[in-house]
Amino acid sequence: MSGLLQALRYPLRRAPSLKTALFPVALLLAGCSTVSLETPAPRVGITTSESSQLQTLRAITSQQDRLYRVAAPLLVSNAPLCKGHARNLIGFSAKNKYSFSEDYVDAAQSLGFDERLQVMGVLNNSGAARSGIKRGDMLMTVEGTAIPQGPNAERQAAAMLGPLVSKRSSVKLSLLRNGTNTSATVPLTLACGFGIELGNVDNVNAYADGRRVLLTRGMLNFVRNDTELAYVLAKELAHNALGHPTRQRMNATAGGIIDNLIRIAPDTSTLGGSGGMLATPQELDAAADTLALYMLVRAGYNIDGAAAFWQRLATQYPATVLNAYTAIHPATSYRLAAIEKTSAEIKGKLAAKRSLLP
Repeated sequence: MSGLLQALRYPLRRAPSLKTALFPVALLLAGCSTVSLETPAPRVGITTSESSQLQTLRAITSQQDRLYRVAAPLLVSNAPLCKGHARNLIGFSAKNKYSFSEDYVDAAQSLGFDERLQVMGVLNNSGAARSGIKRGDMLMTVEGTAIPQGPNAERQAAAMLGPLVSKRSSVKLSLLRNGTNTSATVPLTLACGFGIELGNVDNVNAYADGRRVLLTRGMLNFVRNDTELAYVLAKELAHNALGHPTRQRMNATAGGIIDNLIRIAPDTSTLGGSGGMLATPQELDAAADTLALYMLVRAGYNIDGAAAFWQRLATQYPATVLNAYTAIHPATSYRLAAIEKTSAEIKGKLAAKRSLLP
């Protein structure tokens, strides 16, 4: 469920990646590709290279599907905690065959993508979900104007949709669903305006650059369940909401790391040491942990296992393991104390039926 949040402010990258679907304030999620990529009917003449690419795309999109599904309630439920970063969203992501790197266009076409933008994932509890938008719907028009197609469709659609969602409470779409024309009036959803990205490397880490959050494939493999995955997502979302990358002057460094890691084949030679990232001061880390716990409870996640999760991560990947999470978040004991204190505070507010605001 990522990237559809940033396009009006940040240009499309020409990199060998699963590119961010660029519908910034208009749609939903950065880098989101949640279409079900089941094996299509065999095509005559498919090459070994293309077959390998199909497998790669399926693996990556499956991981992205999980990442965005877990992130969705965190984004939708916490607009009040994201302060100046809340945005109106339609609530779905969309791609066409050009949303993938140039080397993967043919493979994407084999999986059913064409010139048109099609819905990839729908954000739970969003206006899109309530209005019946479905995965696989082809976007045809918005407010009577044709949705762009082709190589620049995402950028052009972002330019079209951005002004509309800033002035309206809903937008009217026409769609092609299983060969039949249909329409929907979609209420806009106020949500945290951060992109969610997958990093295609095995080191166990996560990054925030002020506008995006990235979790590596290694981190997805490390967490034992979706709740633990939510712990990491919420922590990085909290760093962004609190402006920590800017305070540490790490926006550009973290942004460069994210730009590299979202590539299908990242340049791993840049991952030596800390990658230029400064260790987060314990006060900032504890503040992010505090806000993250509120975000988690507001989104319906259980926080009882949070302290144990972060302790396990720090034990298994201590600060001496370069380019792992604890190396840039070393204040584990200080963080755990803050987590325990905040957890008790939240439970007290729940018992007293008070507002869940830090």
